[in-house]
Amino acid sequence: MIKKTFLLLLIFLLFVSFIFSSEESIEEKVERLLSQMTLEEKVGQMTQVDSSYLYNPEDVKRYFIGSVLSGGNSGPSNPTPANWVEYVNRFQYYALQTRLRIPILYGIDAVHGNAKVYSAVVFPHNIGLGCTRNEKLVEDCARITAIETSAIGIRWSFAPCVAVVQDVRWGRTYESFSENPDVVALLGSAVVRGFQGGSLSNKDSILACPKHFVGDGGTKFGTSINGLLDQGDTRISEKELRNIHLKPYIFAIKNSAKSIMVSFSSWNGIKMHANKYLLTDVLKKELGFDGFLVSDWKAIEQLPGNYEDQVAMSINAGIDMIMVPDNYVRFINTLISCVQKGRVPISRIDDAVRRILKVKFLLGLFENPYANKDLINKIGSKEHREVARRAVRESVVVLQNKNKILPLSKNLKHICVVGPKANDIGSQCGGWTISWQGQKGNITVGTTILEAIKKSVSNNTKVTFSPYGDNIPKDAEVIVAVVGEKPYAESMGDTFKPEIEYSDHLILQNIFKEKKPIVMILLVGRPVDIENYLSKTFGVICAWLPGTEGEGITDILFGDFNPKGRLSFTWYTVDRNKATFPYGYGLSY
Repeated sequence: MIKKTFLLLLIFLLFVSFIFSSEESIEEKVERLLSQMTLEEKVGQMTQVDSSYLYNPEDVKRYFIGSVLSGGNSGPSNPTPANWVEYVNRFQYYALQTRLRIPILYGIDAVHGNAKVYSAVVFPHNIGLGCTRNEKLVEDCARITAIETSAIGIRWSFAPCVAVVQDVRWGRTYESFSENPDVVALLGSAVVRGFQGGSLSNKDSILACPKHFVGDGGTKFGTSINGLLDQGDTRISEKELRNIHLKPYIFAIKNSAKSIMVSFSSWNGIKMHANKYLLTDVLKKELGFDGFLVSDWKAIEQLPGNYEDQVAMSINAGIDMIMVPDNYVRFINTLISCVQKGRVPISRIDDAVRRILKVKFLLGLFENPYANKDLINKIGSKEHREVARRAVRESVVVLQNKNKILPLSKNLKHICVVGPKANDIGSQCGGWTISWQGQKGNITVGTTILEAIKKSVSNNTKVTFSPYGDNIPKDAEVIVAVVGEKPYAESMGDTFKPEIEYSDHLILQNIFKEKKPIVMILLVGRPVDIENYLSKTFGVICAWLPGTEGEGITDILFGDFNPKGRLSFTWYTVDRNKATFPYGYGLSY
């Protein structure tokens, strides 16, 4: 039995070395493999399925599935690194049982660290990083994300989001670096470089996926199926589209981005998933993008016509891989039928598969398809957390400092901390953390603001915690109130009036009755209405959604670091007629 197993292994290795000789170029390897593929195998490569819908993982083998993803809420029930490795490797195992042994490309939304993994470092969301204007720091954060993602066998992140958001009422505002296309282009490219490293074939590199092409940050209120901003219509001229929204993609392509996700949104009434002019003529031909295009979640089903019409329209427009993500058998059969009927030319299929295979070869997936377990111990390491802490303190923006109350002295006799969010990792991290919408509570490993304050002060300083601000000690010298938005993601965060949670508003009303100086720390995903609070507080610090490293905030609060974060978005009043704080604003000590 041992001899037989050894013989089979030897035959397999000889097969691989023959088919994919190291002397061949990647282009030659792609063409050799493509020439052997059946239509069914080609269509399988163009199919991406969410793991939660693969009830039988053997379907990866049966239908030659080319890509699997873990969407917002899919993955192991206990999301430890070890469980993630086992979860991802299982799908890869079945891919390697196919006739041509083409590995799957596994994708995940590692948008601020590999935050679906328990104990991974969670970085500030992009809106905070945008306030740093520090491309080297952003690249370092992305490099760490790549290490902590590849460690569990996932080599593709659906990031960076390079939306140039023009209306902060959009629930994805915090995924954007700035309202300024230059800042988005600069920092988006830094993420691409950090993810992909010196070479995509490095075991700790992952494939970047700038999103959502193009104009998702410019949608207008009332133009989408839910009446708000998510998945709406961008109604601007082509000149504006190019000057504002296309620029980050030009930079990303120059930095060797090899995958791009297409937007749910429309441009002047035409759904992006059907816009052949922008996807093929502009992106692939004019800009020379030689990677592959992936659709967004079930997005082709928003196109006009029946399902066959939608499949044919999206593929012919230039999309190479469809995030189905559920009924993959229907998609595969429909696309095969479209080819057989002549609705989709085989040349379009070959072009799509050629692009996908090229990226798989560039990633070295054929040689190293499984998780890089050597990197597991680096997940959540002290070194990684220190970089995240630096990202937090550089992203914090000091908005108000009356009577120079900031920085607080570490030798105050008594500090009272107020607000449940002060001791809540989930609120610090926001959406896209462990689950799609994120959630309140200590959902992963990290340091809360309350814990960080206790670590920072002298041994003689008393720190008390009054969650609801209804029992402030009389001898407290200062109140630190931590308030903000609840966790949310995508359209769940669309709102007509960005403001802090009502429960936090009530907490502030409680402490405003106290005749004590107040420092307000904001945990928000965008500028929110704080006009009525400014006259009643001495210090205001916007920490955005900083992630797991709360000590980055206390580095600013107690003056260990001179704040240099500058607003990457204009902080408008609720009626948007004037700015509470202008773009680029931020105080230093």
